[in-house]
Amino acid sequence: MKKSIVLLAAVLGVVAVHAAPAADAPAKGETKMESATFAAGCFWGVEAEFRDVKGVKETAVGYTGGAVPKPTYEQVCAHATGHAEAVEVQFDPQVVSYGQLLDVFWKIHDPTQLNRQGPDVGDNYRSAIFCHTPEQLKAAKAALDKLQKSGKFGDRKIATQIVPAAPFYRAEEYHQRYLEKHGRARCHN
Repeated sequence: MKKSIVLLAAVLGVVAVHAAPAADAPAKGETKMESATFAAGCFWGVEAEFRDVKGVKETAVGYTGGAVPKPTYEQVCAHATGHAEAVEVQFDPQVVSYGQLLDVFWKIHDPTQLNRQGPDVGDNYRSAIFCHTPEQLKAAKAALDKLQKSGKFGDRKIATQIVPAAPFYRAEEYHQRYLEKHGRARCHN
């Protein structure tokens, strides 16, 4: 009898563990958002491009990929941190896939330019994909290989770094939605 009670308790305990929703599970009827982080030059323009993508629920500009915790814009621009200006994207994978976000990333900048985009020069303006999952890493590498083999850039080699996501430090508030706040469509007119 004692063994039966212990066995029953053990079975019920397992059922209770399996029946409990995960702490970060979406509520019934909601989709769990995913994160993607891209660096493609000045973060103001990159953010504006991703904000226009259907299925992107939120964006934030900030700094990632460097060695200094909680850097300021001035530190990043002085090339003293190793961080890139980047955009963290929260997206609904039921509406837009990570592959579609990669397509936007490749379209909005020249990934063959090393440590620059247009008139912006420095390691903080590098082209990089910061992957949050092994699946993102695999997809980003495959997309880069496909694009390089396509011949779109001739003999120029794609310089985009593809690395695991590092801590993301949200930029100062005045940088968030900068172009929108200032009524501008692009960084460089």
